[in-house]
Amino acid sequence: MVTRVSRLDHEKDPEVLHKAIELLQNHNRALTQKLAELVAELAKAKGDTGFQQLKIAALEKQIAKLTKQVFGPSSDQRPAGAAPAGAETTKGTDEGKKKKKRGHGPTPQPELPSIDVVHTLDDADKACPQCGGGLHEMKDQFEEYDEIDVVPLRFVIKHHKRQKYACRCGSCVETALGPDRLTPGGRYSVDFAIHVAIAKYCDHLPLERSVRMMAREGLVVTSQALWDQIEQLTWVVESVRPRLLSHVLSHPVVGADETTWELFDKKPGQGKSWYVWVLRVATGVHYAIKDGRSFKVAETLLSSFAGVLMCDGYAAYGTLSAKYSNVTLAHCWAHVRREYVEIEKSFPERCGEVLDLIGALYAIERESRKPEGKDLSKARNEDSRRVIDEIVAWVYKTVPKCLPESGLRKAIGYMINMWPGLVLFLDDPRIPLDNNGTERAARGPVVGRKNHYGSHSLRGTEVAATLYSLIESAKLNDVEPRLYLRVAARAGLRHETVPLPHEVKARLAEGSLDPADYDDHTEGIVNAAIAAAQVVAARAVTRPDKPDRAPAEVEPLPSA
Repeated sequence: MVTRVSRLDHEKDPEVLHKAIELLQNHNRALTQKLAELVAELAKAKGDTGFQQLKIAALEKQIAKLTKQVFGPSSDQRPAGAAPAGAETTKGTDEGKKKKKRGHGPTPQPELPSIDVVHTLDDADKACPQCGGGLHEMKDQFEEYDEIDVVPLRFVIKHHKRQKYACRCGSCVETALGPDRLTPGGRYSVDFAIHVAIAKYCDHLPLERSVRMMAREGLVVTSQALWDQIEQLTWVVESVRPRLLSHVLSHPVVGADETTWELFDKKPGQGKSWYVWVLRVATGVHYAIKDGRSFKVAETLLSSFAGVLMCDGYAAYGTLSAKYSNVTLAHCWAHVRREYVEIEKSFPERCGEVLDLIGALYAIERESRKPEGKDLSKARNEDSRRVIDEIVAWVYKTVPKCLPESGLRKAIGYMINMWPGLVLFLDDPRIPLDNNGTERAARGPVVGRKNHYGSHSLRGTEVAATLYSLIESAKLNDVEPRLYLRVAARAGLRHETVPLPHEVKARLAEGSLDPADYDDHTEGIVNAAIAAAQVVAARAVTRPDKPDRAPAEVEPLPSA
């Protein structure tokens, strides 16, 4: 066997190496099973049931963990009755606790338009019940209250009429410009395509559900027609994606994560499992949907990155850091905390101790963000470093008391393996304590995946990655996604550089971009059309003996 293994050092045929790996794995599995059987037989022969009891206890904990993952709440909160992480452990005082507010007042709605609706009495009711005299209006006297109402969604057909102009010399004809068109000769507007994109990639509605919702409002359309619109919109704006990736990777600290994605109708060579890779900074997030989560995929995305990569303990990141010395890994304290929360019921005292210490790290971070708090670098150097020393002392005290295969020992082992990346934040205030921001950024694709299950084609993964990247980046910058897509689409259709969401935010702040310039005034056009139709209807009622005037005499609608 040793000779065969030594020969493999010089073997270069992938097929031979693959078969050798399979043989070694099968052989190792058989030896492991045989060893377990021999250990069990030895324990049974000696009458030692301790081993079996430990094995049963470990399996019961594993079953409980899997049951919680499937049926339990997806939360990192500690069990009821446990002290919250970072809380004071002193007893006998409730000082400093704030009383919960009961009820709440009306939520301010500064973005909603306010409409005055005046209610008057009918003529029959304008009589005094006492004397029979007529009632007169009391000037500026009302009983008032506010009510939030909804205006149903409406789809309209805009009949664009581009006026032609000619010179009397006969040598020149000019035509008024119309709105930008997503597709030459297409029937759907840019705003319609943006509406469909927002519904699917921001509100996570499957296209078939949008079809049914639109049918209730009178629009007959197919899911294929809706897909064509968002695909065309993606063609217009996707030139910004490389710039977004460059912007993200230009930061000194980047958060990374990955989650599963389904690709239907896979073709040979397209991979079995697909993943959404998430790269996030404070001002942008880049999604890439790839056919795996191997080191090669990570290398494709991050080989040009130089800085600190905040991530979990997945091996591909370790391989990346080993190959590229300019990539330093920082690890997430939230993942470590999660390991202890999952086993706290089995080890309440010991897990409670370390969870309180981890909570103290978060408390220091919260205090430093207050106006009167310490500078973050100083707080980490003075306070967080002391807590880290206490965690080290807890590990040295606890490890000798742990059984090797216990859940507590495994949680401690995970923390020890991640330790160099866990303490990196002490010397660099730019490094966050956890990777929760990146995990939150992954929620969009995860919720979308639960609703429309994934992508039907390779092009579908590209569209999803592009629109998720732009919409979620706009949300990170507090820019309304619909407004951002309007700005991006106009730039793309006019062959200009498509701006990034944080650039749109800066232009809004400095006043060089006015959202009103990107409003197509559809609401005003519809209201004018309805008013004109009402005038025509009123004339028809008052003068039934005379035909209506030609529609040309009705005031023309304002142009878009």
